[in-house]
Amino acid sequence: MLDATLKAQLQGYLERLAGPIELVASLNDSPAAAEMLELLNEIAELTTRITVRTDGADERVPSFSVGKAGETARVRFAGIPLGHEFTSLVLALLQVSGYPPKVEAELIEQVKAMDTELNFVTYVSLSCHNCPDVVQALNLMAALNPKVTHTMVDGALFQAEVEAKNIMAVPAVHLNGGNFGSGRMTLEEILAKADTGAEARAAKQLSEKAPYDMLIVGGGPAGAAAAIYAARKGIRTGVVAERFGGQVMDTMGIENFISVKETQGPKLAAALEEHVKSYDVDIMNTQRAVKLTGGDLVTVELANGATLRGKTVLIATGARWREMNVPGEKEYRGRGVAYCPHCDGPLFKGKRVAVIGGGNSGVEAAIDLAGIVEHVTLIEFDSQLRADAVLQTKLRSLPNVSIVVSALTTEVHGDGQKMTGLSYTDRVTQESRKLDVAGVFVQIGLLPNSDWLKGTLALTPRGEIEVDARGQTSLPGVFAAGDVTTAPYKQIIIAMGAGSNAALGAFDHLIRSGV
Repeated sequence: MLDATLKAQLQGYLERLAGPIELVASLNDSPAAAEMLELLNEIAELTTRITVRTDGADERVPSFSVGKAGETARVRFAGIPLGHEFTSLVLALLQVSGYPPKVEAELIEQVKAMDTELNFVTYVSLSCHNCPDVVQALNLMAALNPKVTHTMVDGALFQAEVEAKNIMAVPAVHLNGGNFGSGRMTLEEILAKADTGAEARAAKQLSEKAPYDMLIVGGGPAGAAAAIYAARKGIRTGVVAERFGGQVMDTMGIENFISVKETQGPKLAAALEEHVKSYDVDIMNTQRAVKLTGGDLVTVELANGATLRGKTVLIATGARWREMNVPGEKEYRGRGVAYCPHCDGPLFKGKRVAVIGGGNSGVEAAIDLAGIVEHVTLIEFDSQLRADAVLQTKLRSLPNVSIVVSALTTEVHGDGQKMTGLSYTDRVTQESRKLDVAGVFVQIGLLPNSDWLKGTLALTPRGEIEVDARGQTSLPGVFAAGDVTTAPYKQIIIAMGAGSNAALGAFDHLIRSGV
């Protein structure tokens, strides 16, 4: 299963194992079980520190556990962790053996100190680029704390279980039998949610921080660039963000970032964070800003009740996927209504789905899904598709794709448990039509994350922050950059330039105002 190059790389990692590991497989006579056993044996052949047993009795078959020899295993894989999840397997082997993780010491101590039985299950798809972050964080928790267990479940392999639990978006995390959360989550975010009292402790610590010369709200490309430019000026710089990387984390392929021919969103976001951390920047992750107040010191209030202060504040909170805002959309989000075709597409294998939006994102989503699902119907409000010609040509060449233009989606239907279809109005004939689909992928653009600023800063009718050429907003000492502003083109490279520009503008304000 593993080619010679991958085996050589893996062998190098396995030399770091801190102790003996047992892989215990629960198998049946399925092709997937045979493939799983082949993978485990190939891994064991690379080192004497790994042994394979086939006497497992896990409820999910095929599956295998990763544990220290002589101890009860706390990490399990119900599925064959290849693709994006192969790294999760390698890290699990190392961390379960006792190899020290590359995680902040305070987070490690927080995990070890948790005194509650936590049994996590994460449902994934192997093509999901957000899932490994969640799997790896929970595996690490299980490796560090005897009271924590974690099982990764491949939704495509265990489709009956996924359908029984109405899981139609990944990653989906269950804790002790109930829903815990969905979507990409970092170790910090998981701990903030699972560790009782963590939020109050964090709020107290944050409120005690001294004022920053420049406080940046948002950790996407604009915020990261601003932080680097500010730190290089030698001023006290802080970044507060819900998740570092922002919406870049949800972008699979990036092919227009100048000088980098091709990369992936999570990889770029990791590089951004590493670059920022190479400077003296105080990064406060998993924190959401809810209120801004001007003054000699601008204050930013967070959702946990903490208050941060800055001589200048630079807002780079980016944008989020635009919703259809039709009946049924919120009710069936994660149960048929989806926004990430790469993550959730495999859960609809063999089913009929719809894609809303005829721009590049919508057409690319339809092309990707056509290789997985039975049929894709692309619905566009305009009278013609707006995607690049090369993408339209590819789309129209696919036999299992239908294109509907001049159509307004009006409702998402469901049976109370999951989505069953949608209705749209033909804008030419005004006829209402119903489409029987198991899922819909919404790809209709972005909305700025500026709701928390209404009544504080001048915003356009679309909610974008109005800025001048220097990034200055309507409130003195407050600057903004990136997709949350009136910048006409929402692109990574443009956001980075805008973040750098606004940081320089804010620094100039510091000098000239004497603050």
